[in-house]
Amino acid sequence: MDTINTLIDVKQVLRSKLKDKADKIPGFVVNYLIRIIHQDEINEIIRKYQDLQGVEFMEALVKDYFKVRLHIKHEENLPPGEGRYIFVANHPLGGFDGICLSYFIGKHYNSKIKYFVNDLLLAIPNLRSIFIPINKHGSQSKEAVRKMDEAYESDNQIITFPAGLCSRRHKGVIRDLAWKKSFIQKAVEHKRDIVPIYFEGRNSNFFYRLANIRTFFNIKMNLEMLYLPDELFKQKNKSFGIHIGKPVSWQMFDSGKKAGEWAVRMKEEVYKLADK
Repeated sequence: MDTINTLIDVKQVLRSKLKDKADKIPGFVVNYLIRIIHQDEINEIIRKYQDLQGVEFMEALVKDYFKVRLHIKHEENLPPGEGRYIFVANHPLGGFDGICLSYFIGKHYNSKIKYFVNDLLLAIPNLRSIFIPINKHGSQSKEAVRKMDEAYESDNQIITFPAGLCSRRHKGVIRDLAWKKSFIQKAVEHKRDIVPIYFEGRNSNFFYRLANIRTFFNIKMNLEMLYLPDELFKQKNKSFGIHIGKPVSWQMFDSGKKAGEWAVRMKEEVYKLADK
C-alpha cells in the first residue's frame, strides 16, 4: 500500500464544512482544535497500521498502541457463531469502548461484525469495512437507512450503543442518556436476539464538568464532544471490565410493552450487570 501522509486535516474539514467562513476563524483556535483532536497522533496511527483493516486494526489499537487490558466477565454468555445477534452496551467513553467491543466481539465471531458509528469516523479508512455510518445529531439519509437495513439483514453481528451519545454525570452518577428504541424494533423485525453488555469506564472530570456547564447555560452546541478524541488518548495503559449478559430472545419484545418501554428495561438490565 502507498504511504499515507495525512488523512485527518482539521483545516480541510473546517473549509469543507464552513466554506468561506473558515478563513475567519482565528489561527490560535484552529491550532487548539488540532491539538485537542490529536490530529498528529491519529495520523501517526493511520500510517503505522495502514495495512490493517477492521477487526485487525481494532486489535492493534487495543493491544499495541493503547496497551489496554480487557477483563471479560461471563464470557460463557456469548452465543454461538451460527446465530445473528444485536450486542447492546452502555456508552461510558464515547469512543474507546466501541474500539474494545469491536475487537473483542469481532475476534469471537471471525470478524463478522458491523458497528453503527458517527459518520465522521469514516474519515479513518481502516474502519470502513466494519462501520456503518449514522448521523447521531439529526435524521438519517435514505442511503444511511439502506445501509443499516442491509447490515441487519446480513449474517454479521451488530454492535450498537442505544444511547447514541456517551454517558454523562448527573448528581455524581455516570450513566447513559435515554436509550433509543430502534434496536428493539430492529430485533423484532429481523428476528435477532439481543446480548446486553456492561462496559466499565469513565471519562475525565473535565469532560463531565464541561457537559454540565453547557447544559446549565442551555448551550445547544455539544461542546464536550470536541474533547472525545482527547478523552480517548487518556485511556492508554488502562484496564476495563466487560460484563456479558445472557441473550434475550427477540420474541420477548413482541408482547406486553411498547418498544420504548422495552428499551428502558434493557438499559436497566445492562446496568444490573455491573454487579455480576
